Formats: sequence, structure tokens, C-alpha cells
Amino acid sequence: MNATRQITEAELSRQREYESAVRRLFEARGERPAAMVDTFGCQQNVADGERLAGMLKNMGFAFTQDPREADVVLLNTCAVREHAEQRVFGNLGALTHTKRDNPAQIIALCGCMAQEPRVSERVKQSYPHVDLVFGPHALWKFPELLWKVYEKRGRVFAADDEPGTIAEGLPVERGKGVRAWVSIMYGCDNFCSYCIVPYVRGRERSRSPEAVEAEVRELVAAGYKDITLLGQNVNSYGRGTDCDFADLLARLDKIPGEYWIRFMSSHPRDASEKLFRTMAESEHAARQLHLPFQSGNNRILREMNRRYTREHYLSLIAAARSFMPGLPLTSDVIIGFPGETEAEAGDTISLAEEVGFHALFTFIYSPRPGTKAASMPDPVPREEKQRRFDKLLEVQNARSTALHAAYIGKTVRVLVDGLSGDSAHPLTARTEGNRLVRFAGDPALIGGFANVTITGNTTWSLYGEAAQPET
Repeated sequence: MNATRQITEAELSRQREYESAVRRLFEARGERPAAMVDTFGCQQNVADGERLAGMLKNMGFAFTQDPREADVVLLNTCAVREHAEQRVFGNLGALTHTKRDNPAQIIALCGCMAQEPRVSERVKQSYPHVDLVFGPHALWKFPELLWKVYEKRGRVFAADDEPGTIAEGLPVERGKGVRAWVSIMYGCDNFCSYCIVPYVRGRERSRSPEAVEAEVRELVAAGYKDITLLGQNVNSYGRGTDCDFADLLARLDKIPGEYWIRFMSSHPRDASEKLFRTMAESEHAARQLHLPFQSGNNRILREMNRRYTREHYLSLIAAARSFMPGLPLTSDVIIGFPGETEAEAGDTISLAEEVGFHALFTFIYSPRPGTKAASMPDPVPREEKQRRFDKLLEVQNARSTALHAAYIGKTVRVLVDGLSGDSAHPLTARTEGNRLVRFAGDPALIGGFANVTITGNTTWSLYGEAAQPET
């Protein structure tokens, strides 16, 4: 369904009335209810979870991480990989015990899994203790759905294939710290053959640049210093308008303050020299690029419906590095796509060697019902896929270790974000290139930028000590 619907102020006002109704319900009982929001999957789900928490807070809920203490438990789910789905069903099963001890507890399943008809039907038939199921399209009317559960004393399912929506002005309960996430668009038009996202999050739709800018300004004013712009394919933001993603980045860069802007995910098909030039000229865009290549073999890329070639991907990397020498690069990779031969998997490994990524997020192919790839012949046994996967990890871990070792002796600027639990290196931070740093320093540095001299490394992180300020 390709339509997009902007939620009106009148509709949002109606949801605020439902928030008040739920709040009054508990006030009449003299109770302060508690809610648990358990989020799985990507940062887009994290951003959705923050909006669900914002609505719950408006309804009078406090928050807990213990389902036994919760009057409402929300499982905010991911449908991208089978493992995450099985974890969710396992957690749903475990909640039978909390429901038995507290029959008034409301258990809700939301997010991408909930939008899949097969999942919704399975919950309806096999998990009778689940009271509410709703997908991403219905997130904005969560207060109304929760009120219906209380009012009807029955189960509510809201996972219809509706037009995609944009709802501005939803309340947000953000996590504490230095990081914040801003959804700049929703849905996806790419239909990669292995991916369920377009079917559960709908077609692509972009927020207005004015709305995005207003949200980022609020975050900077509130003290957030590491702001990530989110979308299934941020590079196609604003398609068909006079403001593309590079234009949006340049617009946000004008907001005064001390902060970094990151973005994810990017699709190579829509990445451009204009974007790389904008990043290089920007004061606030972090010099870091996460550009998923998924496979290094052109036949597999065609079967994946990625719509670029190995050669085009490498030309993008060369262009990005020409504008930003030394640019830290990361990517997503799938090994074991249906029909992939050993030689084709070798092409993926050789691309990783040729580019020299600081890190890869690697996955063995996971079939998702409803996608084209799920019906493709897949004769390669799991054990063989694991062997090829392990070879990729071996190559990438060696490269990551070498790249991190090259930082030793350098002083880098970092954003200090918390405590590590390591007495020798008690603080954690991130570099502009998003490298994890554990270092010795004053806890008073948490929440701000600092300079750190790197003294050691592992495959996945750097170690150091706070540099002495210049005199």
C-alpha cells in the first residue's frame, strides 16, 4: 500500500484524551501503575519505544525493568531475523507466569513482528494471555488501543495493512545520556529479496525538513551531543522534493552547538558524491560511514535486488575517501544467501579485505516468511555456511585489530558517555568515527567531549588515558 497519511492535530488530540482517561482510571483506584517497554532490534525500534514510553508516561505510568512489577508489559519487536523472533516468542511464553500472578496485567506485542499476519494469528491462537497486538502503523494510537483493552476487558488486535502514517508531536521519553535518535523517514521502497521491512513498515515516507530540524534543535538545547538520524534508507530522504538527504544534513549543520550528527542506514544505490562532499564540509556531521554492501558478488547482489554492483560500491568508497581521507568505515554483510557458492562467498570476503572496514556486522542468512528469498532453493548446508562465515570473521577480525592498533600513540577527541566497570579504564567514550574507547580519567568528564591518548587496543575497542589539557 503506497499511500501516506499525515495524522491530524484533531486525531492526536483524541489520543491525548485517551491518555487522560487511562490516567484517571488508575487515579480513581489510588494506584500508580508501572510499565515495562522491552525493545528488540534496530535503533528505529528504540526510537519507537521512546514514543511508546512517552505516551505511557502521559498516562501516569512509572517504569520498571521487572515484568513481575509491571501493570503493562510491551514487547516492541523486530522481524528482521529468526533468532530475534524466537526470543520474543520465548519471552511471551514466560509472561504466562507474571499474568498468572497478576491477572490484571496487560501484555502487549507491538513492532514489526506484530504487523505480520502469521504472527498476529499465532498469538491469537496460541498465546491467549496476550491482550493487545498492534503494528508500527498503529503506534500513534496506542493510548486508544490500551483504553479499549481496559474498557472491553478483552483482547484487541490492530495489525491491519493500513496506509503508512506520519504523526508529528507524539510525546517522547528519551533515555538519559548523550545519545538521541531522530527518525527522519519511515518505511522502505527497496524490497531487497531477503528483507521483510517493506511489508511490515510500509512504503517510504519522509518527515518535513522543518519538523526534523525542530526536533534536532530541541535535542541540542537539551544537551544531547550524539544525534543519529534514522531511516531504512536515509539516502532516499525527500525523494521527489526539493530537499534531499544531503540538503537536510547541511540544514541541520547550521544549528549552533557542540554535537555530532550520525545517520543510519544508508543504501549504496542512493549514496552520492554530493552527500560525501556535504559531510566533509560539515562542522557537525561525524566523519564515519556505515554503508551496507551485503555481498561482494554481482550475481548475489542481483538476487538480493540490491540494484548496485561490486564495482559501483567500490567507487562509492573511493569517492567518500577522496573527500574524507582516513574515513572509518563499517558495513553489514550476509553470508549464506540461498544458492551462494563458495566462490561467491569468497567475493564477499575479498571485498572486505579490499576496503578495509573498521568493523563488520555479519549475519548468516535468515529466511523470513513472506519474502522472495524465502522461496529460493537453498542447497548449502548450515555447517558449510558457518565455515564460510567463520572465514569472514577471521579476515575481518585481523583487519579490525590492525586498524585499531594504528591508533596507539595518537590523541583523539571523544565523547564520554559512561562507566565501563573496568577499574583500570573506568570511563567509556566514542570517537567521531564511532570507535569504542575505554580510558582512565575523571568521572566528571562524563557527558562532554575530551581528548584521550590511545595506549592499547583489542579487535573491538581502544584503551587510553585522558590527555593533559594544553597549557
